[in-house]
This record gives sequence, structure tokens and C-alpha cells, in this order.
Amino acid sequence: MKTYFNIRYELDRGEVHRAIARRLEVPGSDYICVADGVILNTANRLKEYLDVVNGGMFSICDSSYVPLYIRWIYGTRYEQYCGSEIFADIVASRKYRMIFLGTQQPILDGLRENLMKFNPDVKDMKFVELPFRAVRDFDYPAIARMIEEDGADIIWIALGAPKQEFFMSMLKPHLHHGVIIAVGAAFKFFSGVDSNRAPDWMVDYHLEFIHRLKQEPKKQFRRCFNIVRTLPSLLYKEWKHSRE
Repeated sequence: MKTYFNIRYELDRGEVHRAIARRLEVPGSDYICVADGVILNTANRLKEYLDVVNGGMFSICDSSYVPLYIRWIYGTRYEQYCGSEIFADIVASRKYRMIFLGTQQPILDGLRENLMKFNPDVKDMKFVELPFRAVRDFDYPAIARMIEEDGADIIWIALGAPKQEFFMSMLKPHLHHGVIIAVGAAFKFFSGVDSNRAPDWMVDYHLEFIHRLKQEPKKQFRRCFNIVRTLPSLLYKEWKHSRE
């Protein structure tokens, strides 16, 4: 585990899965953040959010740019491990009982149908639509009871950042077992509802942000503006830290 840009990352894919297995062997619960560029930027602007992001087991790197920055500054090579990848890896492994929380019922229905194609066990797992409300207004003890009655090992959350990270941190104290992972748009990708994912070649050339700008110009322009505004300072501070 390494800290870059003030976020604690686990950048070894194998260790991510070993850490999950170890955590599930002992009492208690914890969570994993899937940190993309937006989460990195927001966490470095809002101390409360940074504390939440770093308050779980670790973050995985869902940004194609962060490995580039690390290579430029430290000369160390790492790879992106995005939310849709860890989601697919764990579901396909058929190692764990899972529960799926969030988004809208049509997305959850499509998700169940598509996930059953590579993990038939999903048929008997719960897909729960959470009510639309402020993150502090959820009944966390009731949600925890539902999860524990189900016996889930992995709790998937898709509420969008930063809401889903705060949700995980507030649910954690009420759970006696399980690893919570927030995967954002992965539910939409795997449900078949969202067919507007960037093509692989754009992802390979770190141009996914252009695709997102085209799909949601107002929302993504604001996000890109905030990233561009804070990125030079982040890079400089990390470069300075590397020289200490």
C-alpha cells in the first residue's frame, strides 16, 4: 500500500483480493473506495471527504492519469484498476455471497439478468433499490440488519461520488461482517441500460474524459474545470514530496 496525492492506494491487484479475503476471515466490516480523478480532486479540496476516502481499507486507482503522474514523478509503473474491472473480477470469481444496493430498479433488474450470464449464483442474491434521500438520512442500522440477515460478504454500492463514500463510512460501524465497495457507474455498464461507455481505444489513450464531456457536457465540464484548477498544485506538492 502506498500514499500518493494524499490518498492511500493499493496498487497491486493481487493484494487487493488477498486483503479482501483476509478481512472477511475476521469479525467486523470495512470498505474500499474506487478513486477516479473526480474523487482525487474532491478529496484534496475537502478535508472531511479525504478522511472518509482514507478511512477504509484502501482505495484502488480508477484513474488512467494517476499512474502516469506517479511514473513521471517517481519513475514507478502502476496500472489502473477501475471499478468495472474489480466488480467483474469479484462477481465472476463466484467466491462470495453479494448484495447490490443503489440506483433505480430497472438498472438493478438488468444488472441481475446480465450478471447471471457469468455467475449463475447471482440469481439468489438480493438487488435492493435504496430510497432517494440525503446521505445522513438513511436508516443505517436497518440496512445493516438486512445485509446481515442475508449473509452477504461483499456489499456493492452505486450511489455516485461523493455520496457513496460517505454512505460506506456511515454503514461500516453498524455491520459485523462484510467488505463494502462503491463502484459508481458499474451498475449501469453491466445492466445494459448505459450503452454510452467510452470505446476501448479512447480509454487506452487516456481520452475517456472527451467522451464524458460529449455525453454530459455541463456536469463533466464543471468536473474537468475543478481538476484542471487544482492539478498543478497537486503535482507540484507530490514532486516536492518525492525530493524529500
